[in-house]
Amino acid sequence: MATTPTRLMTFEEFEKLPDHPHGLHYELRHGQPLLVPPPIHKHYLVQRRLMRLLERSAADAGEVGTEFGFRPNEYEYRIADVVFLAKDRWDNIDKYLLSSPDLVIEVLSPSNPAAEIRDKRKLCLETGSREFWVVDVDRREVAVSAIGGASITYASGQEIPLLFGGRLAVDEIFS
Repeated sequence: MATTPTRLMTFEEFEKLPDHPHGLHYELRHGQPLLVPPPIHKHYLVQRRLMRLLERSAADAGEVGTEFGFRPNEYEYRIADVVFLAKDRWDNIDKYLLSSPDLVIEVLSPSNPAAEIRDKRKLCLETGSREFWVVDVDRREVAVSAIGGASITYASGQEIPLLFGGRLAVDEIFS
């Protein structure tokens, strides 16, 4: 039996989808719209804490946000848990960021399979991100990946050097 290949949805088509009746959001992943569950409370608390810590450290270097949507190519629209975007890039956004933020942080949750995280990390680092962090609340660790494939995991007692200067103690993220 022959199957008909599914046609990829473009961002222009994706943008015309009706809003979800329960306020949930969609992402466009490889030309396929997918419903994204909202963050659970523990996840949300870590997002907020990271946002506050990064805002304090970044000062005027750029903007920090949570649940930030970005459009790295015609077949992708992703939402990051936490982002940092340099001031000049932030100031030049028209309607959507047409690349990936300088820093993308994903807080692991049961709805994030490892393959999905690897895919998002690869996409982000290939389309504008300088760093991609994976925060594991259960292990109290932060895996930091940079352009070129270097990856370092930071744990309790260690500090993460920030791309805009300064350092962030891992323990502060989980306190």
